[in-house]
Amino acid sequence: MASLRDLKDRIDSTKKTKQITGAMELVSASKMSKAEQNARGFVPYADKLQEVVSSIANANTDAQHPMLIKREVKKTGYLIITSDRGLVGAYNSHVLRNLVNTIEKNHKSTDEYTIIVLGRKGYDFCRKRGLPVSKSVLGVPDHPTFADVKELASETVQMYADGDIDELNIVYNHYVSAISQVVTNKQLLPIENLDESGSATSDYEFDPNQEQILEVLLPQYAESLIFGALLDGKASEHAASMTAMRSATDNASDLIDDLSLSYNRARQAAITQEITEIVGGVAALE
Repeated sequence: MASLRDLKDRIDSTKKTKQITGAMELVSASKMSKAEQNARGFVPYADKLQEVVSSIANANTDAQHPMLIKREVKKTGYLIITSDRGLVGAYNSHVLRNLVNTIEKNHKSTDEYTIIVLGRKGYDFCRKRGLPVSKSVLGVPDHPTFADVKELASETVQMYADGDIDELNIVYNHYVSAISQVVTNKQLLPIENLDESGSATSDYEFDPNQEQILEVLLPQYAESLIFGALLDGKASEHAASMTAMRSATDNASDLIDDLSLSYNRARQAAITQEITEIVGGVAALE
């Protein structure tokens, strides 16, 4: 059985840990609130851009942009979004497990796919397991701007345009609420989810022609989808961190209660032992 000093030291240490995790929970909650605002604030821009692209693409049936054409898949690109730091619960493991399961299901050789990584945890995971990483960005800010990922997003889209990959999938955690994040694996390129109802072009005047506009807009649209997923993933990351720190704080409280009970029992046993020894000593003197 642990001594009173050992139990007291463990109680003090756990109380300090509880203070740290409680503070980290508050920090994560603050970051999550701003990240959620960023993610939701980006939605109207993405929706409007999709509406414009849909109107042009669906109206001009002669347009044959490579990003709209499904071709034989010889090589697949996977863009994964993970965190740079730990203490985020199962946030990273859900994404990486989905990636590994998808690769094992669809590919027999590393020549059939390549991985683009946002976040150090995903990068380290792929490197340790010998998975091919073609591009990466590490140290993504808690509240990223488009400039932070513009180069990677542009190069990734260009990989598809150049035929280096024949499809691009993105794997990330979709933010639902502070307590719910859903791992999402969806196709980004070729673009197939344009709303056909957005074919009314009477509200738009095109200068230059529609094909030239699509040539500029489609890469921007694909890049915006990547940035939108990053904002979504960051909101999920901070939510997962907040939940993990809250769980750690609750566990620390439970541990303090258990240790305090053990400490009080040990202290009571020690007092009882001392009383017994005193009584025994007095009896021996009589």
